[in-house]
Amino acid sequence: MVKALLGKKIGMTQVFGESGRRVPVTVLMVGPCTVTQVKTAETDNAPAVQIGFDERKRKNTPKPLLGHFGKAGVNPRRVLADVPPDGDQMPGLGQELSVAVFQGVSRVDVIGVSKGRGTAGVVKRHHFHGAPETHGGRFGRRSGSLGSNTYPGRVFRGKRMAGHMGAERVTVRNLEVVRVEPENNLMLVKGSVAGFNGSYILVRKAVSTGRRRTSLTAPDAP
Repeated sequence: MVKALLGKKIGMTQVFGESGRRVPVTVLMVGPCTVTQVKTAETDNAPAVQIGFDERKRKNTPKPLLGHFGKAGVNPRRVLADVPPDGDQMPGLGQELSVAVFQGVSRVDVIGVSKGRGTAGVVKRHHFHGAPETHGGRFGRRSGSLGSNTYPGRVFRGKRMAGHMGAERVTVRNLEVVRVEPENNLMLVKGSVAGFNGSYILVRKAVSTGRRRTSLTAPDAP
């Protein structure tokens, strides 16, 4: 069918494995997602499936989107995303996709937007230690010297400084799938996921099966 679905982060809890070991997990509501458009290589340069998640009131939906949803024969959706198909079998317009798509999948990537922290200093944003409080320390939590001498005479781009923190698109890769509950559209993954409770996320089948890592990704569709 498809390699990814839209969902929502519910929160964190813990479960116990067969050995009695406690496992911290994040509860995700994955789907149900509705197919709102099927794209082909001939008409859209690449095959893709546009899915929608979370119903939206018609009075709050722009007229162009109402026509788009009406063509697919579905109710307006709040969030849309283009996801790659999984194999040659393409879903039909208006078809509902549930978390059952991930039955038998052991690893997933979860994409979300990290919590926005506003303007933060270098200690909070980059984990600087700050200056000592004794023996002549005068800088406190400030960054101190930024540049060098006459050459190059400027601060290089990308220098770690105070500034806007969070509210970035974050991909957490290779999360272990602990449990899938199709009857409740729930998925439990081991570890944490970027974003606050109730935020929208995209869950896809893991691209790589290597060790888990977190990366910042571009804002385009995966």
